[in-house]
Amino acid sequence: MTHDPQLARLGLFDARVPRYTSYPTAPHFGTGVGVHEFEQWITAIPAGSEISLYLHVPFCRRLCWFCACRTQGTTSDAPVIAYVETLKRELQILKDHLPTGIRLSRLHWGGGTPTLLSPYLMQSLAEAVFDVAPMAADGEFSVEIDPNEIDDARLDALAAAGMNRASIGVQDFDPLIQKAIGREQSYALTRDVAERIRARGVASLNADILYGLPHQTGPRIADSVQKLLTLSPDRVALYGYAHVPWMSRRQQMIPSDAMPTPEERLGLFETARQLFLWDGYQEVGIDHFAKPEDGMARAQRAGTLHRNFQGYTDDPAPVLIGLGASSISRFPQGFAQNVSGTADHAKAIRAGQFATHRGHRFSGEDTLRARIIEALMCDFFVSRAELLASFDASPARIEALFQHAMAEFGSMLHLGPEGLSIPERGRPLTRMIARAFDAYDTAQARHSSAV
Repeated sequence: MTHDPQLARLGLFDARVPRYTSYPTAPHFGTGVGVHEFEQWITAIPAGSEISLYLHVPFCRRLCWFCACRTQGTTSDAPVIAYVETLKRELQILKDHLPTGIRLSRLHWGGGTPTLLSPYLMQSLAEAVFDVAPMAADGEFSVEIDPNEIDDARLDALAAAGMNRASIGVQDFDPLIQKAIGREQSYALTRDVAERIRARGVASLNADILYGLPHQTGPRIADSVQKLLTLSPDRVALYGYAHVPWMSRRQQMIPSDAMPTPEERLGLFETARQLFLWDGYQEVGIDHFAKPEDGMARAQRAGTLHRNFQGYTDDPAPVLIGLGASSISRFPQGFAQNVSGTADHAKAIRAGQFATHRGHRFSGEDTLRARIIEALMCDFFVSRAELLASFDASPARIEALFQHAMAEFGSMLHLGPEGLSIPERGRPLTRMIARAFDAYDTAQARHSSAV
C-alpha cells in the first residue's frame, strides 16, 4: 500500500480516535450499571451455554514505561497471594449466580503479569476456575507470558492446568528502543521461552509487536519482525504504540522528541505488514496477522471474526465475564466494569458481592451501530441484508447511516446494493470511518493516534 495523498487530506495523520474494542467505548460507561444489573445479566445466561472468562492480574515486578494498562508494581509476593484469594472468592460468587451447565469457550489470564504467580497459585487459581465451569471440548485457555517472568516450574503448572495458547509480548527487539521504553528483553530469551512453551505441548503461540516506538525506523522494525518470524508465531498483533502520557504517567519517561511522526508511523506499519504477508500470514482486520490454518484466520474467512477488549477474537460466545480489578464484562444487555483499585475490589468481594462499579446498558441504536462498527473493523464490509434481518431498523435508516459516512469518506468507501465496504486504499482510515457511526461524543476523551 503506497502513501495516498488523500489520507492526509482526510485528516488521518492528525486524528485521535477510539480503538473500538467496544461500542460504546469505555469512556462512555456510567454509574447506571452496578451489582444488581450484573447479577441479573449473569442469571439470564441460558443454561448449558458457553461463555468466555477473563481474569485480570494487575501486578508486575517492573512497570514498563510504554504500557498504559491498569497495573501496579510489587516486589513482594504478599499482595499477589492476597489478590489470588480474592479472585477465588469472586469465582465462588460467580458460581453461585451462574445457571447450570455452563462451559468455557475461552479462558484468558491477562494483566499485568499473570506469570508472576507461583506454580502453586497458578494451580490453585485454575482449580477454582474449573470448579465454576469446565472448558468446552474445543475451548481455548490462553495466558499472557512475560519472558522475563517465567521459569520451567511455572510453565509446567500452566501446561498441567490446560493452557493451550500462550501469548508473548515482544514490542521490539532493538536494544536502543527497549531501553527507551523500559522493557529490556533479548531475542535469545524470547526464543528460548517460545521453545520451552512448545516443548510442553502448547500448540498455539501469539505474539505482540509495536510500531510507532521511539527511535524506531524502517530497518529497525524490519529486523525485529524478521527475528519474530523465526519464532513462527501462529498469530501476531501489530499494535500501534499509543503514546498517552496524560493517561499513563510512566509514559512521561519516554522521550517525546524521539517519537516518529504520524506519516513515519504509517511507513513503519507498512514495512512490518509486508514482511508478514511475504511470510505467508493472512491479514486479519486492521492490525493482526495469522497463519492461514489458525482459528482467527479461519474466522475471518468465514465471516465470524469479532472484536473485544483483547482486540480481535474468534470466540463465538456472546458473553464475556471479566473478573479482577478493572475487568470489563460484555453481555447482550450491555457492559459492566469492576472497580479499578485492588483494595476497593477486595472490599466488595469480602462483603460477598460483585465489584461492579460502572457500565452501560444498551439502548436506542447502540446494538445496530455496534454491529456496523464491528463489521467494518473485522471485515471492512457491512451487509445491508444482515442489518435488516438482525435489527429493528428500516432500509431508509440504514441508508441514512451509510450516507453519513459517505459524505465524509466517500472517496475511500464503496456503497453498493449489498452494503458498505472499505477498499484497500481506505483501510488506514478504518477507525476514523468507524467513528462516523459513533453517536457518542468522542471528543470527551483523548484517544490514541488514528495511525
